Amino acid sequence: MLTYSLAHWMAFLSTAILLNLSPGPDMAFILGQTARHGRRGGIAAMFGVWSGAALHVTMAALGLSAVLATSALAFSLVKWIGAAYLVWLGLQILLRRGTGEASGVAVPSTPRPGAIFRQGMLVSALNPKVAVFFLAFLPQFVVPGAGPAALQLALHGGLIILVAALIEPPLVFIGDRLARALSDHRRLGTWLEKALGGLFVTLGVKLALSER
Repeated sequence: MLTYSLAHWMAFLSTAILLNLSPGPDMAFILGQTARHGRRGGIAAMFGVWSGAALHVTMAALGLSAVLATSALAFSLVKWIGAAYLVWLGLQILLRRGTGEASGVAVPSTPRPGAIFRQGMLVSALNPKVAVFFLAFLPQFVVPGAGPAALQLALHGGLIILVAALIEPPLVFIGDRLARALSDHRRLGTWLEKALGGLFVTLGVKLALSER
């Protein structure tokens, strides 16, 4: 059970690495929270995004993602909620007026890691395109006779998150060091803050305009 060839693992792992390196709302949120709130914020965001991804993997294994893939109403509902949430996060950053202390970024205070975790989970969970992607991607690696399909889907989905756990922490540490290096450049920090807010608004609009 769950025995695969070397070619299978090479194809899957290379795809999983490229998937985790590709830019998107999840990566933008993790790096954005790292830049704004340091390593602690980036780690909280990372675990939140992983939790949202785990939800998508569970849905794919149980077949629930098929509802989003086949139901225009369900897809549109989740899409608009996710898009509105991204735009809301972006506008919060753009309209926020802070003290510009320490990091040179205009934030009034650092939110608790739990709040960042919940935001990251929602950013990932409310992206229906991720659910549809997992539904289309994971079945390609289901091998007849290797075990129950749901178990194989769960295994490969969990491994995608594991690959993320190897790739994203170094990015958080690098992002934290870069933010610290730029801590004395207040204007640059403020510009990066506004750019991050604009990025979230853009990603929200892009999600709202997307099709299945």
